[in-house]
Amino acid sequence: MDSNITKAVIKAATAAKADKNAEDYYKDGVLVCGKCHTNKEKKIQLAGEYVTVRCICKCESEERERIQKQKDYEEEMRRIERLKVASLMDAKLKSATLKTFTQKEDNQKLYTIVKNYVDNFETFYKSNRGLLFWGTVGTGKSYAAACIANELLNRKTPVVMTSFVKVLQVIQDNTENETEFVNRLCAARLLIIDDLGTERNTDYALEKVYNVIDSRYRTGKPLILTTNLNLQDMQMTQDIRYQRIYDRIFEMCHPVMVNGTSWRINQAKERFNETKRLLEG
Repeated sequence: MDSNITKAVIKAATAAKADKNAEDYYKDGVLVCGKCHTNKEKKIQLAGEYVTVRCICKCESEERERIQKQKDYEEEMRRIERLKVASLMDAKLKSATLKTFTQKEDNQKLYTIVKNYVDNFETFYKSNRGLLFWGTVGTGKSYAAACIANELLNRKTPVVMTSFVKVLQVIQDNTENETEFVNRLCAARLLIIDDLGTERNTDYALEKVYNVIDSRYRTGKPLILTTNLNLQDMQMTQDIRYQRIYDRIFEMCHPVMVNGTSWRINQAKERFNETKRLLEG
């Protein structure tokens, strides 16, 4: 090796000097960390001669690892937050999780279904199996669906939760290209559509509803729906416009009846009693 090149290599290798703290000390000609008592320098053979170069002691290595883990964690939290923003979910449902799910005697089965779907999502995903939460108003269908969404989002699974009312609004307002918007809905690993049946029953609206469900079907990815519609009415409808929509849904979604006392009524009673107590003492 050319002597000038050799000198340049040695100079570069020895340029970075270890930071010497008050508690550090030298042993066998190299700097040792006074905290963890591992080397901050070491001797290596380079171009036929021994030179002293910097190395990382144990406690510095652990500190770097801790900082990197913190950075990774913060980036993960930002990624999850971005997923939640992209999920299109209503703000009031973004805090719904299994931990916030209030378990009562009449919803134990629903809690178990939600938890098992989350825990076994990869199996359901591979087999394109979703859920149809159906039942009367206020029994927790949307909350159960949101729990699934947020639990999966927290596990870094892309989920979109929206409603056909919102979907139709985006399409009609031309705020986003229809094809691109539907493709975005279908790109998520799980699509949740809340309140099926609240959209207008015009031919135009029903055609768009079918297009979204059919597009999802063709991607082979699971779909979860919530509805106040009666399951038997859906199964027995004679309207061809609805038949093709419901046929697709029953191919993809396992029906789950959600019944029990309306939590909205219970919440209203609790608010009334609390307000009365504060006002009347």
